[in-house]
Amino acid sequence: MIEIELEKTYLMKSLPTDLAEFPHHEILDIYLPAEAVHPTLRLRKRGDSYAMTKKSLLDESNASESEEHTIKLTKAEFDSLAIIHGKRVRKNRYAYVYKGYDAEIDVFEDDLKGLVMADFEFKTIKEKNAFEMPDFCLVEVTDDETFAGGMLCGKKYADIEGRLKELGYDRIMLS
Repeated sequence: MIEIELEKTYLMKSLPTDLAEFPHHEILDIYLPAEAVHPTLRLRKRGDSYAMTKKSLLDESNASESEEHTIKLTKAEFDSLAIIHGKRVRKNRYAYVYKGYDAEIDVFEDDLKGLVMADFEFKTIKEKNAFEMPDFCLVEVTDDETFAGGMLCGKKYADIEGRLKELGYDRIMLS
C-alpha cells in the first residue's frame, strides 16, 4: 500500500487530561539499516499487527509530506525479520482526537522514557497549513530532524536532552 502522509509533529507540554479515555497500543519499531544515520526502512509491531514500511520525503526540504510504502506482515514474518540488527524504539501510542483531528500521541519507553510527542494527521495541505497548535503542545518539531522516528531510534534521552532543553521541554514522567 502506498499513501501520502500529511502531518505536523509537536513536543508535548503536558498530557491531555482525557488521554486515558483513548485506545492505545504498544509499538516496537526496528529501523534499518542500523548503520544509517537516518534509516528510512522500518519494521513495526503494533499490538497484534505487523508491517514493514519504507518512507520517502516528497520534497527534501519539507518533512511534513512523505510517501509511505507499507507491506503487511504475519507474526512469523515479523519474528523472522526482527532478529536482524537494527535501531529499536518502544513507545505507547494513543489514538487521540482533538477538535476533529486525528492525532497519535507517543509516550516513549526504555531509553527515551520522559519524551512525549504528538503527530496530527491531515487530509489536505490546506487543512494542515490552517491547523493551530493545541495548548497541551509546547512547540512544533515537524522539520527538526532530531525528532524524526528514524533519528530517535537507538538513542537515549541524554542524547537529545540538550536539544530538548533548547526548546524548553520538561521531561514528562507517567506514574
